[in-house]
Amino acid sequence: MVRKKALIIGINYFGTDNELGGCINDCDNVRNFLVNDRGFSGTSHDMVVMADVPENEGTPFYPTGANILAAIKWLVTWNQPGDILWLSYSGHGSQVRDPDRSTGFSDTICPVDFAENGQITSEILHRSIVTPMNPQCRLTILFDCCHSGSAAELPYVYRPDADGNVNMVDTIKKGLGLVHAAGDLLEGGFSIEKLDDAKMLLGGATDFFNGLHHRRNQEVGEDGLALENFEEHWETEGKDVWMFSGCADDQTSADTSIAGAATGAMSWVFIATMREYPEQSYINVLQNTRQELAKKYSQIPQLSCGGEYDLDQNLLL
Repeated sequence: MVRKKALIIGINYFGTDNELGGCINDCDNVRNFLVNDRGFSGTSHDMVVMADVPENEGTPFYPTGANILAAIKWLVTWNQPGDILWLSYSGHGSQVRDPDRSTGFSDTICPVDFAENGQITSEILHRSIVTPMNPQCRLTILFDCCHSGSAAELPYVYRPDADGNVNMVDTIKKGLGLVHAAGDLLEGGFSIEKLDDAKMLLGGATDFFNGLHHRRNQEVGEDGLALENFEEHWETEGKDVWMFSGCADDQTSADTSIAGAATGAMSWVFIATMREYPEQSYINVLQNTRQELAKKYSQIPQLSCGGEYDLDQNLLL
């Protein structure tokens, strides 16, 4: 028998300079959507809701970093083939300094105790969520936070443009493409402008490769780039993971008010889109959320996958 499990996290950071208004409302909205529209059980055996409300303090449901990682372990382990899993997070997303990345930063999410005990990096999230997953289960992730595009470091990323066309932003292929573009640019004559443009392209490629954050010792070419060899071959893990994120890595995600209630824009739009069209393909969901968000917000939603999957199949939830 197929089991459905869900972990829903919302953090408002009450009483701090970082306070948000809509993240716990997002929890309630997501829970109601999963139970009422998608057949999830709301019992504690199958669904964990974590929020920084007073009654949760001192319990496993208070969203500290340690509690979040423990709940993620509950979600992705002890599952049977065919189980359907859900993970959503509404709260602050940020970046921390990371000397191993050419950008100098790593994307993070911020537990309620992040000021005391630190943030959770995208690499930790990947190793906690994706790596231990049963490949015969399907996990859908919804991240409504800033800098969320690669929050779980899934290797295949899709982003819609203003016209609804969806393009793959595969980090490996994109990095190689930038290298080739830089080489093509310098063919046929030299100029300072061309050299500057080529340096910019190569710098972008370095960001892509280093941003994968899991290289192993290897030969490095004259351009400083290490291609294709990775300590963790996350692009070949083949885990059935689909993540909708509210924005790209360099964008912020709106905390807004809809129908008089504070909420995250991406969470609201995702649920509204799924309720209006319950049987949608993954690419349709991405296009429709992009269309709705574009009416009021500049953030661009993304879809990231654990493999090169058929985006025309219906969202399984």
